[in-house]
Parts: sequence; structure tokens; C-alpha cells
Amino acid sequence: MAADAARVHPFSKILNQPRISSKFRTQLDVDEGVKKLRRLILVEGIPSEDDSTLRPRIWKLLLRVNDLNADVFLRYVARGPCPVRDKIRNDTFRTLATDRGFKERVREDMLVRLLDAFVWRSQDRQETQQCLGFTYVQGMNVLAAPFLYTLPSELEAFHCFSTFIEICCPLYVQPTLEGVHRGLKLLDRCLKIVDPELFNYLRSKNLSAELYAFPSVLTLCACTPPLDQVLKLWDFLLAFGVHLNVLCVIAQLLLMREDVMGSPSPMRLLRTFPPLDALPIIGIAVTLVRDLPEDLYEELVRHPYEIQE
Repeated sequence: MAADAARVHPFSKILNQPRISSKFRTQLDVDEGVKKLRRLILVEGIPSEDDSTLRPRIWKLLLRVNDLNADVFLRYVARGPCPVRDKIRNDTFRTLATDRGFKERVREDMLVRLLDAFVWRSQDRQETQQCLGFTYVQGMNVLAAPFLYTLPSELEAFHCFSTFIEICCPLYVQPTLEGVHRGLKLLDRCLKIVDPELFNYLRSKNLSAELYAFPSVLTLCACTPPLDQVLKLWDFLLAFGVHLNVLCVIAQLLLMREDVMGSPSPMRLLRTFPPLDALPIIGIAVTLVRDLPEDLYEELVRHPYEIQE
């Protein structure tokens, strides 16, 4: 018995504390639990191989998703195809198409159903509340994919995805992709500071982030396999903020810096980034934060959600 207790992972200890696991937990309890989870995610990463329930429970806690209202989800599903179903179907069949594990776990109809429901929800919220509106836009299918893969039910995936979009990165999924384009401009500005030589070399080849980093910023790196590394990177982004994805893309550039600087045609290398390796990318991204001026970092933090005047 003592040996079993000794093997309980620190994540499980935090999640199973009565003040965290109870439905009567206070905001202070949740905040304290989230702080501890963030530290562990940064230092150790979520050991999802040891306990497949850890990542879903942690993602829900990080997103503060408590109310899993099944009636709401089923009501939206019952409405059937949303007004932009054709746009959704144009994208869903190719979502993470090369990942066999994803295709085995997440069927296209699940993805379509979630996105339909999200559009219906957004229409209802616009009619009853003064809030930013949403419809289906390019890239949203890829942003939904990790939630359907990770969460144990469509219901949980729907509520987590909806919260994530509405709170964490609403400007990334506006029709103009405003947040994405701001993120790309910020990527250029950050790269110019942390590695001016690499920045100048890319600019000498007429390469801006808009040309080589659009998919990675649009999808928060979910477009770059393998999926297990995407999930590790998303653990970090959900814990500390999706704005850090911009620095994660820069980290990938730095990891391939020698090849890029030595190539007369770097776009050939940058067209498809190397397979994702979350741990070194996160390590580099964290160190880059210290190299940025405070005002630039504040702008980076706000760009996924704060509308510019």
C-alpha cells in the first residue's frame, strides 16, 4: 500500500485534493491548483502515458471549464447543419489527414458536429449578449482537433473548445484572421530582437513571417506533426498563454538556424517545418521571454484577444 502511494504522481495529488476536485471548490482553491499545475507542466510535462485521464482533467482545469451542460450541446446538435456547413466540410476531411492515430480516434462527423454546434452557439450568444461574434473560419478545424482527440467525449471537447476560442484567442478566428496577422507581425519584430542576423538573412530573401509561418501561427503549431508533441506543446500554451506560440515558432527557426542560414533558398526548408519536438521548443521559448522589451512582450500577450482601437 505504501509503495502504491509513493507512485502517485504529483499531478494526481493536485487534481485529487478535495478543494480542487470538489464541485464546491472556491475560486481561490482553483487559482492555487492552477499555479501548482503550471509549475509542474513547465518542469515535468504531463505524463499522459502513465495516466490517460490526466491531460483531459488538467485541460479542463486550466480552461476553468466546470459546467458540462449536455442539454445545451444536444440542442445545438439537434439543429443540424449550420449556415456555413459547406465551408466546414471543405476542411474537415483533411484535418490531420496523415495522422493515423487521430483518424482512428476522431471521425470526420465528430469534427463537423462540434463545429456546427459552435457556430449555432455563437449565433445565439450574439443575439442575447454584447460579445464578439464567431463563425467558421480557416484553421478552426485544426484548432478543434486536439480537443476531440484529448477529451473523452464530444460534450467535453465542445465546451473546452468553445471556451478556448472565446477566451484565449478570439481574434485568431475572426473572418479577417486579425489575431493571426498581428501574431505574424509580432513574430518578425521579436525575431529581429532575439536574432537580428537570422532576421536580416530572411529579409534579404524577401521572407517575412507572413510567408513562412502562417500555418504555424494560425493553428498554434497543430499543423506540424507528430500529434503527441503538439499535445505537449498545447499543455504549455494552455498553462501559460497562447501568445507564447509566436515564440515557439521562433524557437523552431532557431533549432534549424544553421540549415536556414546555409541555404540559398531558405523557403524550401521553411515550407514544411521539421517534426515537432516540444521539450526543446518550450525551453527556448521560455528563455526568449527574457530577451524581449517589456512593452513588446505585453503587446504579444494581448494580441490574441484584445481589439486594437
